[in-house]
Amino acid sequence: QVQLVESGGGSVQPGGSLRLSCAASGSIFRIDAMGWYRQAPGKERELVAAIPRGGSTNYADSVKGRFTISRDNAKNTVYLQMNSLKPDDTAVYYCNAGIFLDYGLRFKNYWGQGTQVTVSS
Repeated sequence: QVQLVESGGGSVQPGGSLRLSCAASGSIFRIDAMGWYRQAPGKERELVAAIPRGGSTNYADSVKGRFTISRDNAKNTVYLQMNSLKPDDTAVYYCNAGIFLDYGLRFKNYWGQGTQVTVSS
């Protein structure tokens, strides 16, 4: 059984900062790419940022220069540092990870439960 547990969401004023964390636990052989998605009310879920196990990161145009994704492979954890937050960033943020199980014989995509981020004055 594998779980992704997110933390760090909350309410902040425009221009403020938040840091999201997502820790994976369970019978993990190796984690491949990790990422953050978000879904605002009435909108589809969209990719915010992604980070492969090795290689360059990828960001949505709307967050470039404001958000930074990073990961700690030893802790099976991915982070999202969010600066200069705007009301349009208000959404439920979901962690995503592609995980190899059973000594690498199986691969499965996992989602966290979501954490609310609200940016409002």
